[in-house]
Amino acid sequence: MTTHVTIIGAGLGGLTLARVLHVHGIPATVYEAEDSPTARGQGGMLDIHDDTGRPALEAADLADEFRGLVLEGRQAIRVLDREGTVLFDRPDDGTGGRPEVQRGELRQILLDSLPPGTVRWGHKVSRTRAVGEGRHEVTFADGTTAVTSLLVGADGAWSRVRPLLSTATPEYAGRSFVETCLSDGDARHPAAAKAVGGGSLLALAPGKGIQAHRERGGTLHTYVALTEPLDWFTAIDFTDAAAATARIAREFDGWAPELTALITDSDTPPVWRPLHTLPVGHRWDRVPGVTLVGDAAHLSVPNGEGANLAMYDGAELGKAVAAHPGDLEAALGAYERAMFPRGAVAAAEGTRLHEFLYGDDAPHGLITVFKGFGERTSRA
Repeated sequence: MTTHVTIIGAGLGGLTLARVLHVHGIPATVYEAEDSPTARGQGGMLDIHDDTGRPALEAADLADEFRGLVLEGRQAIRVLDREGTVLFDRPDDGTGGRPEVQRGELRQILLDSLPPGTVRWGHKVSRTRAVGEGRHEVTFADGTTAVTSLLVGADGAWSRVRPLLSTATPEYAGRSFVETCLSDGDARHPAAAKAVGGGSLLALAPGKGIQAHRERGGTLHTYVALTEPLDWFTAIDFTDAAAATARIAREFDGWAPELTALITDSDTPPVWRPLHTLPVGHRWDRVPGVTLVGDAAHLSVPNGEGANLAMYDGAELGKAVAAHPGDLEAALGAYERAMFPRGAVAAAEGTRLHEFLYGDDAPHGLITVFKGFGERTSRA
């Protein structure tokens, strides 16, 4: 029996699922709230991991297309203190263990790999409900509906599908990022570009940090981390770019000017990105005909795993559906039994990573971790 799969959300997880299903001859429709693929920016650089993201792309039969996106040299990483002193500097070793790509470009190859009409843009979900026998109805903001035998929530932190499975809701993690961007860094912002280096920069202190990476064309994409409550950020008028920039920059008074320039010289208005999490180990009892992938299932603080896990979830779910023709419950059960523990491990590791990044010993604890990882790698 051929099952038509309904996927909510055209992010990396949902699109990987749709592509793997297509590879196996299983039709799917992806509904996305945004009006088009270019409705908003898709974020910055993304390192693809050997144990999650790369196998997912191989399952999607897109390994060759992926290799064409890799930006050489971007695996370089350096850690600085607030004075701009380089405390740790690891160049890209050329092994390609965690190749860096632009997130938007990766999403585009997934979109291009799907049959025309697979993604239905401008379909914002207003409600989901069970209609019996494992089937679910999705109602969209324009009043139209879709009924499906397999509904997959790939719709991120504020998933409209998750309530069919779980009462859990995301909680603020106590920290936010503020996103800025400098264009043509080497020519227009040479001191900041030199500080960032060829790949990623982490300038850290307890409770805060300036993190940046070099994108295609010399763009310097920055995420400023601040450990403050939600009302601290809501008191800032982010519609007033100059005032918001000045307020964020004040938190880094006394820091090296080449670092604060990543905030004050931004070519784009600052964007507030509050961080939310689901409980570590979030899971649910099996509900016929519905499941979740990516952040909808195991939202955690950013830890380098989120997009990779979303793609891996999508690929593993697609393979499970293909491996159990005519038995959706067997497919979903197999998928969830493996997904729950890997999501829990990643979430717990993310919490530990943020302690290294912004804890009382920052940045020295992180440097110890980096050095230890390098020693283990060299012995392997």
